[in-house]
Amino acid sequence: MAKHHTELDDTLRAFIEKQHLFFVATAPAGSSGHINLSPKGLDLFRVLGPREVAYLDCVGSGAETIAHVRQNGRITLMFCAFDGSPNIIRLYGTGEVVEPQDLAFGPLLERFGAVPGGRAIIRVRVQRIADSCGFGAPLFEYRGQRTQLTAWADRKGESALRDYQRQKNSTSIDGLPALRWTEQRS
Repeated sequence: MAKHHTELDDTLRAFIEKQHLFFVATAPAGSSGHINLSPKGLDLFRVLGPREVAYLDCVGSGAETIAHVRQNGRITLMFCAFDGSPNIIRLYGTGEVVEPQDLAFGPLLERFGAVPGGRAIIRVRVQRIADSCGFGAPLFEYRGQRTQLTAWADRKGESALRDYQRQKNSTSIDGLPALRWTEQRS
């Protein structure tokens, strides 16, 4: 049976920080458009406070999470134990997209360090925290993080990476605005 928590205490924080993978779910407003569910890794998640979290969002072939959060703010994050005791934690909240041109970006980025391909920070005000048993989740052995994303971004270089984001990350697959800076020409 699911248990609800009022805040991210030390036990929940330790569980979240131990996970090598988490999932992000968002959807556009209304009854049409595509629901998005994305896996995230690379140690890019931080607990900022008892009811506030953030993750560094890296360049990808789409920008659905950014577009959905910009449109309506709704976001759910899920952490699932794939080793040790079974457990699942879901964080339901309202997100905010913080881009490099925003004043809050620099101080937040310091919590993550330099990561090639980091394009925005998704900051979430957590409204509901729930855990569940996770008995149905399989056991997996962690072997390491993949290096392809950061290596690709590093090889591409800053100028080509900005061009790529203008082409791929300006709007969602449903045509919603995504990264704000891509609307500007530099």
